[in-house]
Amino acid sequence: MSHINKKGNPYIIDVSNKDVTERVAVASGEIKFDKETYKKIKSFETKKGNLEKTAIIGGIMGAKETSRLIPLCHNIPINHINIEVIKNDKKSSLVVESTVKTNANTGVEMEALTAVTISCLTIYDMCKYLNKKIKIQNIHLVSKTGGKSNI
Repeated sequence: MSHINKKGNPYIIDVSNKDVTERVAVASGEIKFDKETYKKIKSFETKKGNLEKTAIIGGIMGAKETSRLIPLCHNIPINHINIEVIKNDKKSSLVVESTVKTNANTGVEMEALTAVTISCLTIYDMCKYLNKKIKIQNIHLVSKTGGKSNI
């Protein structure tokens, strides 16, 4: 399927003939810090507030706004969003994982990816006063279930 019609114009794909099924998407991303900065944020407390809780709220808000942010993305009812911020002391990094669920006729991959991206950007925003060389990396779809394809 394409988002370009026969006249060459963009359009939102018609998914009305697809089955409504439970669809789940999991995405992940990483925020890499230098060791000194990581030591300062490891407790999740910063002068701007609690890093983990604020990032989770930001990611949830981002997932809910996905169709407004991504051109041609369907507006999908979201049944559940879970976001976790996991410490990786060995890599001086935080890993953000999101799980998004729906019962719809198209998937929630973009919502899961948006949740991770906005969570990572929230963490960056809350920590940039410490170091502006923080790296957001490896944002990717981990898995998708429901519909025709599973990965």
